[in-house]
Amino acid sequence: MAVNTSSTADKLRKKATVIGGGAVNTVSSSPAKKEQKGGMMALLEKMEPEIQKALPATMRSDRMIRLALTAFRANPKLKQADPATFVAAVMQSSQLGLEPNTTMGEAYIIPRYNSHAGQMEATFQIGYRGILSLAHRTGQYQSIYAEQVYENDRFEYELGLHKKLVHVPADLPQGEPKYYYAVYHLVNGGYDFVVWSRAKVQLHAKRFSASLKKDMSTPWKTNFDSMAKKTVLLDLLKYAPKSIEFSQQLSLDNTVKKDVEAEPERVIIDMEPEEEQQLGQHHTENDFEFGPEPPVNDYYNY
Repeated sequence: MAVNTSSTADKLRKKATVIGGGAVNTVSSSPAKKEQKGGMMALLEKMEPEIQKALPATMRSDRMIRLALTAFRANPKLKQADPATFVAAVMQSSQLGLEPNTTMGEAYIIPRYNSHAGQMEATFQIGYRGILSLAHRTGQYQSIYAEQVYENDRFEYELGLHKKLVHVPADLPQGEPKYYYAVYHLVNGGYDFVVWSRAKVQLHAKRFSASLKKDMSTPWKTNFDSMAKKTVLLDLLKYAPKSIEFSQQLSLDNTVKKDVEAEPERVIIDMEPEEEQQLGQHHTENDFEFGPEPPVNDYYNY
């Protein structure tokens, strides 16, 4: 849904300057920054007309604001983030019609330390269920899902001219999952699937997760199966029939917007800070610092 981002951004910059105790893109330790909790409520309430315009007709702006404030208050590092990036993330969530930081796992607003800018930023991330919701809204997919295969499941698949996939789960799973797969069925009868072995997923994680390379906390350690399912789903969707709108929606995963008018910038989100690390210390251009993980009820992060 179209939103007047120019006027929205102007309002945001003016209000965020008051909240941050200075320029919008400045992390301040002033007394005004300590009052950011109340200031963020005032800012979101000021932005409520724009949030309502962005939301689908079935969603209410007051609920979105409550969810955003809950996420903001629950995470100290979000309070340290540039206020403009937080509100921009709320707007992204609103435009996609996905509720952030809930047990549904549709979307998350994650704090990220940007070493280039020297400040915390709020990053928008689409959860596994959010991807499924966006896919179903297109009307193209009869079904779309991802599953894990345990050692004692019956599992067969074939590629080639006549692709085939058979999975009969065991009554009582044993051991670790050995395969992960994602499937879609189109309303026109078309279908496709991808299968990754656990070893392939592990290689992917080691290649793309900087936190694993540094032996830091990451959802690849705490919630490997969920990360694996999202990975195979995104791999499946790379070549799946998609509308331009759906493709654009998926491109917002793991992005930061400097304000609601700015273009989203893609970042890697799977790192958490070590307890002893301090903001602004010992960062290279590839080092990012993140706040606590969102509740692990389903799938998130990539």
